[in-house]
Amino acid sequence: MAKSTAKVGVIQASNPINDESVPVAKIQEAALEKHLPMIDEAGEQGVEILCLQEIFNGPYFCPSQDERWYDAAEPIPGPTTHLMQEYAEKHDMVIVVPLYEKADAGVYYNSAAVIDADGSYLGKYRKKHIPHTSGFWEKYFFKPGNLGYPVFDTKYGKVGVYICYDRHFPEGARILGLNGAQIVFNPSATVKGLSEYLWKLEQPAHAVANGYFMAAINRVGVEQPWEIGEFYGNSYICDPKGEFLAEGSQTEDELVVADCDFEEIEETRRIWQFYRDRRPETYEALVDIDK
Repeated sequence: MAKSTAKVGVIQASNPINDESVPVAKIQEAALEKHLPMIDEAGEQGVEILCLQEIFNGPYFCPSQDERWYDAAEPIPGPTTHLMQEYAEKHDMVIVVPLYEKADAGVYYNSAAVIDADGSYLGKYRKKHIPHTSGFWEKYFFKPGNLGYPVFDTKYGKVGVYICYDRHFPEGARILGLNGAQIVFNPSATVKGLSEYLWKLEQPAHAVANGYFMAAINRVGVEQPWEIGEFYGNSYICDPKGEFLAEGSQTEDELVVADCDFEEIEETRRIWQFYRDRRPETYEALVDIDK
């Protein structure tokens, strides 16, 4: 049975190689090697549930429409998942591992593997909502996810995953709550500009509306050659009241850690009975595809 409390950690980091002349595999290797000491640091600090940033082992390549980045995709489970299973077992730590997934020849998803503290692979989430606009040509690289909104029953708690652009859609966030999530992770890659003001509004709102903990992860730095803007970090963990328990900086590679008391979920939901008072029989318009 899962504990009532968990030490939660998220990692934000810059991409170490921003050079299009370097092979994709070398860029990925450098990003992975950068993260491994930070994962060890999390283990040494006693982190029990850890989440990495969106497609953590490389740059956010979606400002391009360059097919060379298809080479960054791998199966889930696959080589990186297997390595993270070793680290999970080593540190007795649940790890959420966002990766570029190759499901079949020419079929790719923006996904996250979930690994339990004993190193067992529990499953994956595939990003549902795929943006396609200037600087974010994601439909060139990803199919919309097709695995629903799973919640993973880990050693330390029930974990849900939402990825980046998903955060703008409250419907899936609600389903994760209905499916029993105690904490939802949103690994992201977002830059200063249009959506920055939403960063600390939407996800605490999901936490409040659904009575669970929320952890938002964003990378840092500027990535070449695309220069779509500066990834502003500000990774954080908030509680079911939307209060910030821990926050990262805007510029630094950083492990952000907070203690989450899952008993607060019951306490909060007794005050705000949103699950009791919701009226799904009146929400037909939400699934009317003609609207």
